[in-house]
Formats: sequence, C-alpha cells, structure tokens
Amino acid sequence: MPVTLLMGAMVSIQCGAALAKGLFPLVGAVGTATMRIILAAAILALILRPWEKAASIRANIRSVILYGLCLGLMNISFYAAIDRIPLGVAVALEFTGPLGVAILSSRRPVDLIWVALATLGIVALARAPSSGESLDLYGVVLALLAGLFWGLYIISGERASREHGQQAVAIGMIVAALVALPIGLSQSGTAIFNMAALPLALAVALLSSALPYSLELVALRQLPRATFGILMSLEPLIATLAGYLLLREHLAPLQWGAIAAIATASAGAVWSAAQPPKLSEPL
Repeated sequence: MPVTLLMGAMVSIQCGAALAKGLFPLVGAVGTATMRIILAAAILALILRPWEKAASIRANIRSVILYGLCLGLMNISFYAAIDRIPLGVAVALEFTGPLGVAILSSRRPVDLIWVALATLGIVALARAPSSGESLDLYGVVLALLAGLFWGLYIISGERASREHGQQAVAIGMIVAALVALPIGLSQSGTAIFNMAALPLALAVALLSSALPYSLELVALRQLPRATFGILMSLEPLIATLAGYLLLREHLAPLQWGAIAAIATASAGAVWSAAQPPKLSEPL
C-alpha cells in the first residue's frame, strides 16, 4: 500500500504540473504557484483541522515552519523553471536536491560514481538542444534552486511528520501560503485573484499539492527511507512522460539519456546510503 500511495503521488504531481502550464498565460508562473499553494492550504486546513491540535503544534512549531518555508520556495522556483524549460528537464535538474540528501547520508567511495553520473546528466541536459533551441540558462538555475529547497523539504518534512503526523502538511502549507502570497503579488499583481482561473487552479492544487503531499507523508512513515528514495528516483522519468503526453514537449535523445542518468544516480545513491557499513568503514 505505501508503494502504491507513493507512485500515485508522483503521477498526481506531474499531471498537476502539466495542467498548471495552462494557467501561465492568465496569471503567470509565480502567480500560478501562489494560487496553487493558497488553495491547497485552504483545502488541507478544512480536511485536517489543525487548530484542533494547536497546543501540540505550538510546542514543536520550528520544524513545521521550516518545512512550510521550503515547501513554498520550492514550488515557486519550480513553476518559474517550467515556464522556461520542459517539465521533464526541470524535474530531473530539481532532483539534484534529493540526490544530495542521499549522498550526504553515505560516505562510501562508490558514491563518487553516482556524483559523476549525475554531473554528466546535468551537463548533458544544460547543453542538449530542446526542440531545436538551447535550454534557457535562467530556467536551469531556477530548477537547481528548486532542487536545493526540495532537499531541505525532505529533511524538514521527515522531522515534521514524526512530530505532527498529517497535521504537518496542513500547517506547512499554510506557512508556504504566507511565504508565497507577497511574492505572487509582486510578480503577478491582482491576477492571482482572477476568478476565471479559479477552477483550473483548484484542480492543480488538488493534483499537485493537497493529494500528493498527504500521500507522501503517509508513505514516508511506513516505508524505509531507502525504499522511499529509490522509488522517488522514478519521478524525472514520470515527469518526462507527462510532458511528452500532455504538453507535447519533445526532447532530444541525449536529454532522455541524461534524465535517465540522473534518475539512476539518485537511486544508486539512495541504495548506497542504505547499505550497512563494512567493518573497515567509519560508522
């Protein structure tokens, strides 16, 4: 069941991201991210009613604030990235965050192989043509920035989940909304309150935030960390397929290979970190 939940979460997130690009002409990329986060926060608050456990939340508020901060900045950076580069490429570059977390969890020589493989994949993605044009450098930087926040999101989310359970999702999303709102207003103005965009934004919020983040936290509590990380390594490939099927984003063969290399490096790093150390290795 937790494996099924995690796979469903990944498919939901990438379908939601593909759907979100339809909102960009109306409210912009950052405005879309802001609408998604605010609506997801409202939905999760109504479902999980975090105010009922306000006392316990206040006692350990720091972890959930950090979780929400990373969540908000990760989403804004990612949506700004997919406005400039294909979805699959953005997710693969963003995946350097989870990859970094996995590598930092292990100090084995074999990890150098995964670092090298990921580096080759990133360089290939940055240089390979997409639909006859080079990738937007600013989009690449934004995707890598989203990866940094994703790595911090994993670390803070694991702790917040242990301390608050599913309530961490609701409180974290509220914090993310408070972070995103001023940024969205500065970038998109009052367009984020466009009622014509509301139905699509609501669908994006459900698919990309409310549903998958809840599923991920449930899976994270039930799956070994290594299994969770290895399965998450499929996300760049899922994103590439979603971009191809839903957005008609055609990638060059070299880009497909680079995305597969990054996913393989991530899975390998997670597997390596999960192996028990040998007697000759430092604990």
